[in-house]
Amino acid sequence: MVAARITVNGEETPLSPAPPHTTVLDFLRERGLTGTKEGCAEGECGACSVLVARPGVNKPTDWVAVNACLVPAAALDGQEIITSEGLAAAGEPGTPPTLHPVQEEMAVRGGSQCGYCTPGFICSMAAEYYRPDRCAHSDPAEGADSEHGPNGFDLHALSGNLCRCTGYRPIRDAAFAVGTPTEDDALAQRREQSPPEPVATAYTQGDSAFLRPGTLSEALRLLRERTDAVVVAGSTDWGVEVNIRARRANCVVAVDRLPEMRELRVESDHIVIGAALTLTEIERRLDGKVPLLAELFPQFASRLIRNSATLGGNLGTGSPIGDSPPVLLALEASVMLADADGEREVPLADYFTGYRQSVRRPGELIRAVRIPLPLSPVSAFHKIAKRRFDDISSVAVAFALDIEDGIVRKARIGLGGVAATPIRALATEAALEGKPWTAETVEAAAGVLQAQGTPMNDHRASAGYRSAMLGQSLLKLYAHTTEAVSS
Repeated sequence: MVAARITVNGEETPLSPAPPHTTVLDFLRERGLTGTKEGCAEGECGACSVLVARPGVNKPTDWVAVNACLVPAAALDGQEIITSEGLAAAGEPGTPPTLHPVQEEMAVRGGSQCGYCTPGFICSMAAEYYRPDRCAHSDPAEGADSEHGPNGFDLHALSGNLCRCTGYRPIRDAAFAVGTPTEDDALAQRREQSPPEPVATAYTQGDSAFLRPGTLSEALRLLRERTDAVVVAGSTDWGVEVNIRARRANCVVAVDRLPEMRELRVESDHIVIGAALTLTEIERRLDGKVPLLAELFPQFASRLIRNSATLGGNLGTGSPIGDSPPVLLALEASVMLADADGEREVPLADYFTGYRQSVRRPGELIRAVRIPLPLSPVSAFHKIAKRRFDDISSVAVAFALDIEDGIVRKARIGLGGVAATPIRALATEAALEGKPWTAETVEAAAGVLQAQGTPMNDHRASAGYRSAMLGQSLLKLYAHTTEAVSS
């Protein structure tokens, strides 16, 4: 097997002698690429962001920004990355490099203050700069608002980047001033070629190993043999354990590039979403076909996290405050569980058995999520948190309702943050079904919803607040639906 190596700024760089738990951040800094910074070490500040060549949606390759502090360097074996240093074009010998257009705008508009966060901002901005479907509006006022520039720049691309000097206004100005890549831009041209194919990896140092099987069947055989293995995809959860809690694993098995776990298929009566697709890939490939998921994605952490995080990982952790389970419960989704003996389908409502526990057996993987069709026409996702974006839910509520001739024919409600597991609000569903969609019905059902679950007091919210937010969320849904009808 070929020795593990990463192409960094166009140069192949061997991974050895880095230990298997080494993050991309540490791997780069140890090689003198110190523009990549560590701020929080848990994917919340973006000072560590770098660009990775990934399979594209509108082009063969997309330049995707990820948190280098979370991704194991071995996970990028055979892959291609660009750091903030690599964005600048080399000049003649003895002359400084030419700034990248994003770097130039940040400099001339005062977007860099202390400079600590600047390289991370620049990498995230560059990913948006190279987004193939970004286009300027002929009328500067068209499509422009506080979060979208006349150049088509979506400011949410920077939602995972934190400026410690509160210099957001000049950073925003820089983002809204960048133009479009020129024809001779090497990184723009690179999008027309396929990204590096995933390679099977067996990187070991001492007693520790990072393994990437080539196929799903190999992965399942390996998980049966290595009962101590930690499974990772985007590593947005495990990376925090490594950095903050100094967790180490004797064996890490990566499943993020397995073709069998990366399908997205829309059939006449269901949608199958591969458990290893990133949330960004799902969002862009579905393109609004599932409105409830489309409402979830912008509220799920940040773009940097969504560029790595997966549905399989979010469900696999079993967290009661994960954002995707309430939505998938409302969509009546099921999970496809695979092991070396075969595959089974389990309704998500039956998947969680206790705090961070599930019916998933040792050696089983979540291969895919299945969503039945047709979808309920009335849906909403309400996330109550201290910050608008990039925060953990205090309460999350997802609604999917069928309302015909003013009668609620079907109601599905998923809840997060109010029990030891994500749950369906069965009593509230029963209080709505067969009833007229009126203020009286909704007020009565809101009282039922407010009593659902077993919310607790913690630093995010009190139990009473969580209960109150449940009831308010149904009232909010009713207000929005009646406004839509009247308008």
